[in-house]
Amino acid sequence: MKSKYKHIDKENIMLKKKLLTIASLISVGFLPLAHAADQIQDDRWYVAPFASFVKTGGDRRASDGWGGGMGIGKILDKHFNVEVKGFYEEFGGDNGPWSLTGGTADLQYYFTRDKFSPYTVVGVGGMNSCASANCGASVIGEAGVGFTYELHDNLLLRSDVRYRYNNNLNAHVQPGTDEFHDMTVNVGFVIPFGDKPKPAAKAEAPIAVAPVAAAESCSTRDSDFDGVNDCLDKCPGTIKGSKIDNNGCPIKLVLTGQHFKYNSAELTLNAKEILDGVAGNLVSYPQKNDIEVQGHTSSEGTNKYNLKLSQRRAQSVVDYLKLKGVTNRLTAKGYGETQPIADNSTEAGKAENRRVELIWIEN
Repeated sequence: MKSKYKHIDKENIMLKKKLLTIASLISVGFLPLAHAADQIQDDRWYVAPFASFVKTGGDRRASDGWGGGMGIGKILDKHFNVEVKGFYEEFGGDNGPWSLTGGTADLQYYFTRDKFSPYTVVGVGGMNSCASANCGASVIGEAGVGFTYELHDNLLLRSDVRYRYNNNLNAHVQPGTDEFHDMTVNVGFVIPFGDKPKPAAKAEAPIAVAPVAAAESCSTRDSDFDGVNDCLDKCPGTIKGSKIDNNGCPIKLVLTGQHFKYNSAELTLNAKEILDGVAGNLVSYPQKNDIEVQGHTSSEGTNKYNLKLSQRRAQSVVDYLKLKGVTNRLTAKGYGETQPIADNSTEAGKAENRRVELIWIEN
């Protein structure tokens, strides 16, 4: 019998080591994401139904099991959530079927708030454990890592993996020990209440204007440096780098460079920084024309594949600008490799052809 318990203790030690190693590696992997760009402040309440898989430790002498529950929580700021949750789990064992009914108060720390948002979580609570008819109250503590993935403003997919410490406080539900070490894998949804807050246009500090000499007039000034003097400029504050018409109004903005991850429509951090500036200008800009966001590729790959890739990249730009509060009507259109502006036989030419263009549509 002693050798059997020694074997169980070894299994518990190995389980704890594996869980702590997984949690450490995942947490370190997520740390670089903590420096993402500023996000919209969200402070909504939410409910979070979930299903659970329970990997039992050897100390229970039980098989793995299943369960589920519901959480109610609140987003406090750009990093923290608080949540209370209840759960029910059951599985078989050497001394009869097990059932666990309990709840915890959780604190979640989000490294960043984005479409994909990794987090760590700690929780404390209580649980009633029953093995056949033998039941007892216990305390539990949980720690783990997880993520949310935004499917909609009011629906997020959520999953986490947790180590759970369970002490049955001398209830002797399981002969030989009152301490148990389990792992739970939870998968479910987060359903926030109300509308997701939208970004507000940043207020710009007023610029002090020095007195203009009597001889100076608007015809000698070009405040936005677009090549059209202020007297004739019907669109002051033109976005830097855009092509303009004779009235100083933008008609095209070409974004070139490495804006997407290789063979993907996912925006790079550099692209997001550039689009943040574009979005800021569009939000404060008085000209609310419709804008077509065009995606273009080089000639690498098939025509059919490039057409789909360019469409997805254009849509990524549209989605990001909308997220940043742009109210212009935005339409994504992929052109694939059909409209090159440089020679596709050279690497420099291919780089120029991989671009996104914003085209202002005359109303």
